[in-house]
Amino acid sequence: MIQDEIKSLLEKEAAAILNIPLNGGFEEAVNIIYNSVHIKGGRLIASGMGKAGQIAANIATTLSSTGTPSTFIHPAEAQHGDLGMLKQNDVLLVLSNSGKTREIIELIQLVHNLHEQIPFVLITGNPDSTLPALCDAVIFTGNPPEVCALGLTPTTSTTTMTVIGDVLVVLLMKKIKFNAADYAKRHHGGYLGDMSRKKALSDEN
Repeated sequence: MIQDEIKSLLEKEAAAILNIPLNGGFEEAVNIIYNSVHIKGGRLIASGMGKAGQIAANIATTLSSTGTPSTFIHPAEAQHGDLGMLKQNDVLLVLSNSGKTREIIELIQLVHNLHEQIPFVLITGNPDSTLPALCDAVIFTGNPPEVCALGLTPTTSTTTMTVIGDVLVVLLMKKIKFNAADYAKRHHGGYLGDMSRKKALSDEN
């Protein structure tokens, strides 16, 4: 019985990933990030509240390790001085499943007051909400129902956000021709550091 339930949950999560809409948002987002970070020398600043914020932080660290300098800013802390980390060539990646998270709406307004030209990329489950109209590129999760027994806890929504982040990482790696030697310079420690150095040597031979 429990195995059947586990299988059903996994199937629902997998189906949600496969149903992420493949619209122009991905390409627009990659081009905006590439232009801001790799052409203009800025950074990607990721943000989100709650579980979406944790996913945003994960995306930022993965992008940094794969050649796209990134960091996380908490939308509440931004209002208490952290906004000062932003530079005019940065790009913001914001995550909001509802598309109307108050703190993210306020963050966008504050950023525009500081650097009006900074572009925004949004990952959301609600393309008809407030935030899409404020952003330059929008990637829609497909708004899958949560597998949570209550239908409330961020579960499937955060799964799709994570996968979208992975897609952006890989697309940017390919766009900048990021290789094993590049990875080894950024990830020296542990198993991955060892493997990346070995792969870099193998690629040279």
